[in-house]
Amino acid sequence: MVSEPDPATAGAPGWAGRSPAPASQSPPSAAGGVRGWVADLDPGYFACVMATGILSVGTQLLHRQVLSAILLVVTLAVFVVLAVANLVRAVAFRSQLVRSLRDPATAMGYFTLVAGTNVVAVRLLMTGRPLATLILGAVAALLWLVMSYGLPWSIMFAARRPVLGDINGTWLIWVVATQSVATVAAGLAASSPWRSAHLDLAVVAIVCWGAGIGLYLTLIVIIFLRLFLVDITPAEMGPAYWIAMGATAISVRAAAGILDIDGRAAARLLADLHPVLVGLSVILWSFGSWWIPLLVLFGVWRYLLRHYPMSYEPRLWSVVFPLGMYTVASYSLGRIPGLGFMTTIAHVWLWVGVAAWAATAALLVVAVVAARLRMGARDNGGRHGRR
Repeated sequence: MVSEPDPATAGAPGWAGRSPAPASQSPPSAAGGVRGWVADLDPGYFACVMATGILSVGTQLLHRQVLSAILLVVTLAVFVVLAVANLVRAVAFRSQLVRSLRDPATAMGYFTLVAGTNVVAVRLLMTGRPLATLILGAVAALLWLVMSYGLPWSIMFAARRPVLGDINGTWLIWVVATQSVATVAAGLAASSPWRSAHLDLAVVAIVCWGAGIGLYLTLIVIIFLRLFLVDITPAEMGPAYWIAMGATAISVRAAAGILDIDGRAAARLLADLHPVLVGLSVILWSFGSWWIPLLVLFGVWRYLLRHYPMSYEPRLWSVVFPLGMYTVASYSLGRIPGLGFMTTIAHVWLWVGVAAWAATAALLVVAVVAARLRMGARDNGGRHGRR
């Protein structure tokens, strides 16, 4: 293992971990301005929508309505900004977009667009807006379908084939996106006014849930091999590995949503699957819980033993989302008789997620202010030089 990070790149690693992010991946006020930020926009930034949205869901479930409403407003604002930025990038900076889609180290980060959109859809469904949920869910499902086949295809036939070192926790966003589709479908099947579509939505939810489980089992084996067989640097041992826990949590939440479907048309199907859904959910919740101390140890190694700078990076939102998702999953599964202890964990864990969100937001503000001060100093230096 490399004992020290490269000082030249220590403060700004990209989403995927192998390569440092370009300068424009700093906050928008950094070198290059908004145009440069959009041109090289890190797809992982959409994890901010995921993190804020799932905490809004969690606080609403645990009856913290005021905080939930505030987080919902922030979620919608960030969602709009990042959605517009990604659309502009697709039109105005197509070459950068295509390059990142063909890079195994960054391509899977685009699944955050699917997961983030579906988190917003689920939160809006809780406010009684099934039509908005259906529209967002349909857009996200289409994106998921295109990416699920397009991204692996583009990576497999790209000039640079992926190696084991390219595959890290970021790839599990594929699982998160798949389970987010299942969650939205299950939510609409359980509570939407369109009764005729309940069976179809239930089938979609079950199929996507099963596909997500299969993807998780496949990718987690590869990721464990990477951890044991490839040298890990402090830059690579980053927040993206928290998605390993987040993927189990959203799989549990998707299963709990399927169990909530009570339509007559789907009753027999769900009755047959009930033991499978509950059994696998308990296993996944347990495995996700097992991950947490290990991930904390990863952080200790990175920041305390290898002195990696504790500064803002987009990947930090991939820590906040799993913490919030673990809260929601624990609360949802804890409603099953005999598993009530999980709801107690959810009430405590909620504040862990909120604290992580606040800390990450504070680091972002500090990074933006520091970037502005640096720009101001450069501008003043330039004016003095001309004099």
